[in-house]
Amino acid sequence: MTIDWSWLADHRADLASLALDHLQAALSAVLLGLVIALPLAVLAHRVRPLRGPLLGLANVLFTIPSIAIFILLLPVSGLTRTTTVIGLTVYTLVVLVRNTVEGLDAVPARVKEAATAMGSRPLRTLLTVELPLALPVVMAGVRIATVMSISLVSVATYIGDGGLGQLFTDGFQRNFPTPVIAGVVLTLLLALVADAALVGVQRLLSPWNVQRTRRPRFSPRRERTPRV
Repeated sequence: MTIDWSWLADHRADLASLALDHLQAALSAVLLGLVIALPLAVLAHRVRPLRGPLLGLANVLFTIPSIAIFILLLPVSGLTRTTTVIGLTVYTLVVLVRNTVEGLDAVPARVKEAATAMGSRPLRTLLTVELPLALPVVMAGVRIATVMSISLVSVATYIGDGGLGQLFTDGFQRNFPTPVIAGVVLTLLLALVADAALVGVQRLLSPWNVQRTRRPRFSPRRERTPRV
């Protein structure tokens, strides 16, 4: 299998445009998934009887084949980017809802009790205490959902969208491997760059976790007792 480097050079602008379009679709789905998942996760955390049904519904939606969910959405939103984003959002919910619930569950009860004792209301405690402490677990879910969405965007090629997925169908139909290889490499690069960027965002949002995990550069010297 050989690569036609001249084809890559001639289509640099198209490849960049497809990569940007691919990333935009994936990030839009993750952002919309967060908007939906955060309230659902808080509800599942506060109202325990609802936890099972909400997590179960997210799991059921995740089992729907990706092509099937895009086809089911066609009568509603048509051959548009909206169909792609909604379909991808459905798949992010199972990860985002579960991780957010687990992150909120991990917040120590004494911390919330201390906030309440200081006069903090439930909403303020959630925003200033619980969510910041749950952030590492929530961000882990966001990273998984982002990488998953980047990999699934290509499936939307079957409804006329799909970003870099168009390279796969083009190369397959023409029996020309260069577009396929370019699509695979660019998809992997997008996933790696997005994951690294989210790690940086997490460090900015929770600098206390970074400082806590750092080790001291120098070990303290032991004081020697003076000889008599």
